[in-house]
Amino acid sequence: MFDEDILIKQLTIHEGIILHVYKDSLGIDTIGIGRNLKDRGISKFELGILNKTIEEVYENGITEKDAHFLLKNDIAIVEKELLKVKPITNDIGVIRQLVLMDMAFNMGVPRLCKFINMWAALEQHDYNKAAEEMLDSRWARQVKTRAVKLAHSMQHGTYIYIKEKG
Repeated sequence: MFDEDILIKQLTIHEGIILHVYKDSLGIDTIGIGRNLKDRGISKFELGILNKTIEEVYENGITEKDAHFLLKNDIAIVEKELLKVKPITNDIGVIRQLVLMDMAFNMGVPRLCKFINMWAALEQHDYNKAAEEMLDSRWARQVKTRAVKLAHSMQHGTYIYIKEKG
């Protein structure tokens, strides 16, 4: 499977790291490295590890260490969800797995599953078509540079380190 350290670096660049609660581009309360507080929230277990209440998180924010802890939990959840509904993810190589994990992290697995033509192309190992389908989406218009770079990685099976958020 993919290298989690590379995914963490990639997501940190793509999502940014903001240690206080903020509204994302869709107006959803978010913290850390893209932790959606509306849909995922912070579990009682996680709050226990952070040694904070949800009110304290909203008032005082979290540390960078806390943000990485939440991110690792998010990655584990997304990976499990993605492999359950799209087992092809195991058969496309680590770079393309990173691409799908990044996309799933950004939009959620249910929304990623709606990329019907991309998934059909992946089943055929047609990575040019998969990349084309990625770029022909509302998601790509929203995330712009991020989509272009991820599509390039999907198409070529090579990793582009992203140096700026986008």
